[in-house]
Amino acid sequence: MDEQIKTPLQEEQDLNEILRIRREKLASLQAQGKNPFEKVRYDRTAYSQDIKDDYVNYEGKTVGVAGRLISKRIMGKASFAVILDGKGTIQSYLSINDLGDDYLSFKEYDIGDIIGITGEVFTTRTGEISIHARSVELLCKSLLPLPEKYHGLKDEDMRYRQREVDLIANPDVKKTFIARSKIMSAIRSYLDGVGYLEVDTPVLQPLEIGAAARPFKTFHNALGIDMYLRIETELYLKRLIVGGFDKVYEVGRIFRNEGMDKSHNPEFTTVEMYQAYSDYFDMMNLIEDMYRTITKQVCGTDKITYQGVDIDMGKPWERLTMVEAVKKYAGVDYNDWATDEDARKVAKEKGVEVEEGDEATKGHVLIAFFDAFVEDKLVQPTIIYDYPVENSPLAKRKPSNPAFTERFEYFIYCREMGNAFSELNDPIDQKERFVKQVEEKRAKGGNDAKVDEDFVTALEYGLPPTGGLGFGVDRLVMLLTDSASIRDVILFPTMKPKK
Repeated sequence: MDEQIKTPLQEEQDLNEILRIRREKLASLQAQGKNPFEKVRYDRTAYSQDIKDDYVNYEGKTVGVAGRLISKRIMGKASFAVILDGKGTIQSYLSINDLGDDYLSFKEYDIGDIIGITGEVFTTRTGEISIHARSVELLCKSLLPLPEKYHGLKDEDMRYRQREVDLIANPDVKKTFIARSKIMSAIRSYLDGVGYLEVDTPVLQPLEIGAAARPFKTFHNALGIDMYLRIETELYLKRLIVGGFDKVYEVGRIFRNEGMDKSHNPEFTTVEMYQAYSDYFDMMNLIEDMYRTITKQVCGTDKITYQGVDIDMGKPWERLTMVEAVKKYAGVDYNDWATDEDARKVAKEKGVEVEEGDEATKGHVLIAFFDAFVEDKLVQPTIIYDYPVENSPLAKRKPSNPAFTERFEYFIYCREMGNAFSELNDPIDQKERFVKQVEEKRAKGGNDAKVDEDFVTALEYGLPPTGGLGFGVDRLVMLLTDSASIRDVILFPTMKPKK
């Protein structure tokens, strides 16, 4: 007979009944002087996976394990229970002969309760490594039941909104965040190893800079001024290079008041690094070696699979100028455009929409062709360099061709992963670009945008030739953990509150 499908009202009634019963159990324990919320500590001496991995040395020894009760099988005077701890699960055998009244108390425990078990390690007749319980203790009462679909919770909204439940229900989720921690450690280890110094710069900033990203705005009561959550760490880091540091980096939390999708979250993490007396070619070599090193360290190989596609991080990355890439994939040559009007005409013929319309320059059109024809072809690690000055306000112009800048981005799986420059250190040119950027932003409604005069002043003291690079940590974690969405690699992604 098919299982009867319950209505939402019936499910709510069932839940309310479970909540009532659990609270009655808690009240009964408290009346007996056994309040589980008063427990201070438990002497845990081993983890589940450690016992399984080193069974030869654990067999017959007494251990204390603790974790969440995720299943139990009552068989009269004896039972089996499985607990989930920080490294996995392990079974325990419990009996009234060994535990006495504590066994009767155990039978009243609920799935989700946090318990401690002390006993000897052994193997059951079916070959399962287990613990023969000599004592059992309730360490915390769970007043809410685990989701009905505990094994493999699929409700994405619940998974992201209540990550703690997701971590209990889906062991692979915990693996993703353990991998994220290893990736962060590997990044720091690599940069520290090549002489970079980790620093911290302000998150709250006194002005909205002219960059394209929209900031979150707040108000500082004591100072009586508007302030903005940072949209990048770049300008303060370059001021440190002015101050005499040769190599600096920051692992920074960034905030952008913009849209959300599978690769964008309003709050995310970047790494930015700056190196004096270097250029964008030095940054190309650095990031290629860094990604290869981190991938091998975290994944054990430099050949990975992402969303069913094989990615080879080990072989030399392809390097193309933007002009070369557009010629290769779109079949048009920037060098054939004598004027801006020629470029706009070709874009119209090819059906390429250019945001700037009749004001579009050759550089604007080149960027539009790249977006339309190239990015979705860059599956394997690829560096695209020499960007038009129109979309590179902080990069140094190429001495051989001032219409372009010494800038590159690198792409993996058709996704931009990071951005780098030979940093602009001409304060006059920089201010002119800032002014133009602010004007463009104000024309689009960003009326708070201002020129960062403090940064311009810093450049006037002298910024040595400098290479700089920034990349999104979350996208790297997505790649190395085969995660489809940025929400899968951020513990608590931004969510719209429930009504």
